[in-house]
Amino acid sequence: MTAIIFNNAGRRLQWAIGAGPVDEAPAPVAVASVNVHDTNNEDETNRGDINHEKQAANTPVETGVSTIEASQALWGKTGRWLIIIGLCLVMIVYELDNTTVYIYRNYAVSDFNSLSELAALTTAGTIVFAVVKPPIAKLSNVVGRGPMYAITISFYCLSYVLMAASKSFGMYAAGLMLYFVGQSGTNLLNDIVIADITTARWRALGIGISFWPFLVMPWTSALIIDNVTSPDGIGWRWGIGMLAIVMPFCASFIITTLLYYQGKAKKEGLAPKARISLYEFCSQIDVGGVVLFSGGLALLLLPLTLAATTPSQWQTPWIIGLLVAGMVLLIALPFYEHYLARNPVVPPHYFANRTIGLCLLLIAMDNVGFSATHTYIYAWVTVAKGLGARDATFFTFVNGVTQCLVAIVAGVAMLRTGRYKWICVLGSVVRLVGYGVMVRLRGSENGTAEIFIVQLIQGIGSGMVGTTLLVPAQVVLPHREMPQVTALVICFAFVGGSIGSCIAGGIYTNTLQPALWKYLGSGTTAETVAALANSINGVVPDWGTPERVAVSYAFSEVMKYMTYAAVGTSAIALLGSTFLSNFELPDRNNLVEE
Repeated sequence: MTAIIFNNAGRRLQWAIGAGPVDEAPAPVAVASVNVHDTNNEDETNRGDINHEKQAANTPVETGVSTIEASQALWGKTGRWLIIIGLCLVMIVYELDNTTVYIYRNYAVSDFNSLSELAALTTAGTIVFAVVKPPIAKLSNVVGRGPMYAITISFYCLSYVLMAASKSFGMYAAGLMLYFVGQSGTNLLNDIVIADITTARWRALGIGISFWPFLVMPWTSALIIDNVTSPDGIGWRWGIGMLAIVMPFCASFIITTLLYYQGKAKKEGLAPKARISLYEFCSQIDVGGVVLFSGGLALLLLPLTLAATTPSQWQTPWIIGLLVAGMVLLIALPFYEHYLARNPVVPPHYFANRTIGLCLLLIAMDNVGFSATHTYIYAWVTVAKGLGARDATFFTFVNGVTQCLVAIVAGVAMLRTGRYKWICVLGSVVRLVGYGVMVRLRGSENGTAEIFIVQLIQGIGSGMVGTTLLVPAQVVLPHREMPQVTALVICFAFVGGSIGSCIAGGIYTNTLQPALWKYLGSGTTAETVAALANSINGVVPDWGTPERVAVSYAFSEVMKYMTYAAVGTSAIALLGSTFLSNFELPDRNNLVEE
């Protein structure tokens, strides 16, 4: 994608997106004979990652894969440009949604007097976000990219309606879970389509450049949020509701383009028209594997959040029951996938692949730290630092905007050098240093400039680490398995995020109220302490009063506890990054096929 934006037209355009001449169908897939090597020496373990995947390159695939490859053969120059334009429109509305609904969540839960439940809600959402990715990836291979876009956008629209019309916290939470399904699917499909049209060498830059709307949208969204949530504004409900119109309109362009070419491929006889049986469909999407993986992951992660909200915590019988059930399902998964599944959603050999395994571990650890320090960051900066809705939104997204800018630079570096390991190691160092600085500069006494600088440092590390962990996992597999491994890597990122939210929620639930009692003194009431812990709307003392200073100290103390957890996980990530393989990225889709 990036190559199209930055390069001249003609032959360099085709080379950049991994195609031949504009109207020429791609050559038949063949196992590559390229000599894969490390930077300094040939690591037998790393080469084994590729050789193992070459041996599996000609195994049977889902019937939808041939339809997808046939439609790609028909895209030509016009089709690819239409898809690029469609992706741009989707990313614009995706980032508008991402930067507003995320903030509205704070006001919504505060309206329901449930701010202390924010971590549990966020964790449940990230669990949903993670576990739906593998089945959506499988479905995109079976039914096609276009139909799956239509399905995920439908989930978006339904969620907007439910959240905007919610009369209770439960109804809002239900809408938010559907929202995460739509967001997760759209996010994954964007990455899959970008990987479809880019070579391995250009892919990091393509993914980085696809998030260009995020460089502008947070600042625009801050102004929108400031007006929407002001006393005379339309309110967070209408702020969410208007997206139910904007989202399907912007997404319709890429959906119609993909559906048109998929239909054209079938009409011209380039793709199979035969319908498959329900049994075959279930086999191709691996329903059994999806249930074991998604169910096991959900049952394992959900108790981590819920335990902090129950009186007996880890002694609660049903908490233990959920954990045991989750572990049983996940233990059964590799045996089912190896011996029974014809089209495994999580092939066991992925975890024997050193490159994929390390990418999964590193991205999970990185997101544990990020989520632990950012789940309550908006509440902290509004309460402890006194920032208004606009400035608090600016602060919240400094990390993300910096990450996008650095991701583009890192993508250029990967394009120029064909390497990625040194970027990942350097980014891990920056992350660790950033968390160390954060321990010192997330206090109530620190100035606004100081807390913004910390976010800037973290964004630099995020951009370098995040950019380098998806592409290596993709290039050691054939193209048809690209959606699956993409889903798995992003899934592990959000598993890490959900664990980080669990950590933040446990710390917040167990330490904030004691900290409020400590700083407010015996003159306060239990009702006041509970209200301060559960809402940022209207109950916080006026800025400059002794009570507000006390609340600021309490919130800042709790935030430092969360930062300590991030320091530990970032140290693990730094150590793991030194063992990452360093293949030279080729000018084709992957290292396994030509």
